[in-house]
Amino acid sequence: MELRELRAFVAVVEEGGLSAAARRLHVSQPALSQTVSGLERPLGVKLLVRGSAGVRATEAGTALAREARAVLARHDQALRAMAQYTGPGGGALWIGIPLELPAGLLDPALAELAEAYPDTRVQARHLSTAEQLAALQSGELDVGLLRERPSGPEFDALLVVRERLGVLLAAEQATDLAGPDGIALDALDGLQWVGFPRSGSPAWYDELIAILRGHGLDLGPEAPKGQALIADVKLAAVASGRAFALAPPGWQQPLPDRVTWSPLVGHPVVRRTWAVWPADSRRRDLGRFIAALDRSVSD
Repeated sequence: MELRELRAFVAVVEEGGLSAAARRLHVSQPALSQTVSGLERPLGVKLLVRGSAGVRATEAGTALAREARAVLARHDQALRAMAQYTGPGGGALWIGIPLELPAGLLDPALAELAEAYPDTRVQARHLSTAEQLAALQSGELDVGLLRERPSGPEFDALLVVRERLGVLLAAEQATDLAGPDGIALDALDGLQWVGFPRSGSPAWYDELIAILRGHGLDLGPEAPKGQALIADVKLAAVASGRAFALAPPGWQQPLPDRVTWSPLVGHPVVRRTWAVWPADSRRRDLGRFIAALDRSVSD
């Protein structure tokens, strides 16, 4: 088994679907399917079960995903340990990436970094806010993109984007509920919110819940801890007509014909993303990346 195969398999398990994992890894879905099949054949076991709502890991697949995460974490830690010997500009720069990051947000800063420090290799890890914060504290990340700003002097932070979230609804419902300025948040009463577990980003979750409940919405039970917010499952729930989901205007997932995005009247839900890095970092390439990011978001 190769590291790229293990990363691909973990992505499929975490995303709950081949198409979502392929977008995350920037590969084609057929190529990703072949990679998974290439893992199953020599092992002689079935790792995934495919269904209408996506894929789920078998018992063997769950065991492999657990071991794969451990192997990948150890590999990443080894690279981090070696980075300290490459000097202030070089080696790997590890960046934490959340779900639904706006397309092209990092492109100008990454381009400037590549020109100024061509020996620096940018490595991305897709993690929740809580996972990124833990990785920053353990030194496994150099900078993270978090949905909440950590308190205390341990980290510095830069606000990189504010997104006015709208709502994903079944197309017929959206037609019935929409006014000239969009859909009022309280008009969603009676629908289930397709949300994320609080453990992934506690402060952002609490802020969002307060806004939704302040508009009279009954949100039902919290999503189970560790449950990934899988795009295909989210869209399937919305298409049923019994649920709604929140999403930014430029949501990158393709929408099925039965689902549409609409703005919320008054823009009551604003999601913020912060670049966060250790305050005592002395990496000049990281400093250049942050400065470039600050310029790009200020333009």
